[in-house]
Amino acid sequence: MKFVVGLDIDAAAFINTRDKKTRRIIHARLKSLEDDPFPGKGGDKELLNTRPGVKIYRLHIGRSFTAMYVIEENSVLVTEVMTIGQAHKKYNLY
Repeated sequence: MKFVVGLDIDAAAFINTRDKKTRRIIHARLKSLEDDPFPGKGGDKELLNTRPGVKIYRLHIGRSFTAMYVIEENSVLVTEVMTIGQAHKKYNLY
């Protein structure tokens, strides 16, 4: 089953401020969510423990960026894309 991947306006704005090569890399990694957005082998996707009842997932993009997304039925909404440093501060990750 394929998932439809969409970008929140803030995520799209962040991506659009990056250079062409970085945008290509980010889009390629986000496109991979179409096939399987759930955590599993490889360790690049993870379900975060943020608030009870809220399922926010994290996707590492290279060694520089992190995308946060939610899954609803057959769709994935990327809500944020940020540097790994920003993600660690915001979500208190490792």
